[in-house]
Amino acid sequence: MAGLDTCLVIQSQDPTAEFLLNCKIGTSPVMCCDNLSAVRLETTKIILEPLNLLKQADARLNMTQGVLEGVVGEELGVLPGMDSIFSGFALERFLGYLRNVAQKSSKRKEFDVVIYDGISTEETLRLIGAASKARLYLKYLRSLAEKTDLGRLAGPSILRLVDEAMGISSSSRVNGKLSAEIWETLDHMLERGSSAFLDPSLFCCFLMMDPSSIMSVNSALRYWGCTIQSDAHISGAIAFTSQHMNVESVEELKKKFSPLPLAFIPSLSMNSPLNWKEIILDSFHKDARDLFSLQARHGSTLTSPVKFDAAKKSVTLFMPGFDKSEIKLYQYRGGSELLVAAGDQRRVIHLPPKIQGKVGGAKFIDRSLVIAMR
Repeated sequence: MAGLDTCLVIQSQDPTAEFLLNCKIGTSPVMCCDNLSAVRLETTKIILEPLNLLKQADARLNMTQGVLEGVVGEELGVLPGMDSIFSGFALERFLGYLRNVAQKSSKRKEFDVVIYDGISTEETLRLIGAASKARLYLKYLRSLAEKTDLGRLAGPSILRLVDEAMGISSSSRVNGKLSAEIWETLDHMLERGSSAFLDPSLFCCFLMMDPSSIMSVNSALRYWGCTIQSDAHISGAIAFTSQHMNVESVEELKKKFSPLPLAFIPSLSMNSPLNWKEIILDSFHKDARDLFSLQARHGSTLTSPVKFDAAKKSVTLFMPGFDKSEIKLYQYRGGSELLVAAGDQRRVIHLPPKIQGKVGGAKFIDRSLVIAMR
């Protein structure tokens, strides 16, 4: 309704979205109404595009002597974990958060706004943290390629295939210098991807809950902490309600999720077609409309979940939804980093020189873990 080209991306066979939007959703974006398209991601079809790029690169380089050309993409089954990996490639095509790095990915993004409805909260968190986590794997792969006999033998050929398929470098030759350039470019691409999830003007996550259910509220608090652990941020909390809440309940809920903005949205009936214009203009309160406003995203400032105090030589980690017993701390590389494990996520925190050292103690205060260094 704001005039932005918008796309709803779903990744399941659940027909609910088709009912809500009153249109058939396929594997290519289909226009459901003014400025709103919808698409259903199916990994069996997404897998064909990168495979074809590899085949085209191999045809030019003749690295596999035609073996790769004999692979029939349509007969390849989907293995566990592949859905999230390939959905990341599909979302990049819509949004272009890795663009201006690889030469073949310089075209304009397809949509102004993409709303992604993933497989599950856990898989969405994995997808959010994939780029930053992949940088560590890339670092170790580069070390193997440059410091082992097997890596020095096979590395240049593999890099050449990747370079040809993705169009990373301007030269078709891969020697020592160009190999380093490709490694650096790949790392830069992943860095761009991970930084996009930290920019509130580019990326937003919202907590969804039923305020009448204490378990739903506690789950939202837990996933708030898990999202922080995934190197992303929560932009706001949304409470679906079908009944009027008293002032005390509203204030108590706002206090639990402070400093996040909290908006209430009425539960929608699924028994008849929905009039979205009427719902948004009449049923949504101003705070709910403001929460989704892109103007609010561009002007928002997020409180950093990590604070350093050089005078006290301490680190404060904001970790809502966890208690002290669930958080594990590890240190490697002489105390220059702090590895935080919680919520089935691991996060590396680089310590400033004045705070570097060994962990001397930790205490939990008001949803935050305060770590004393020595």
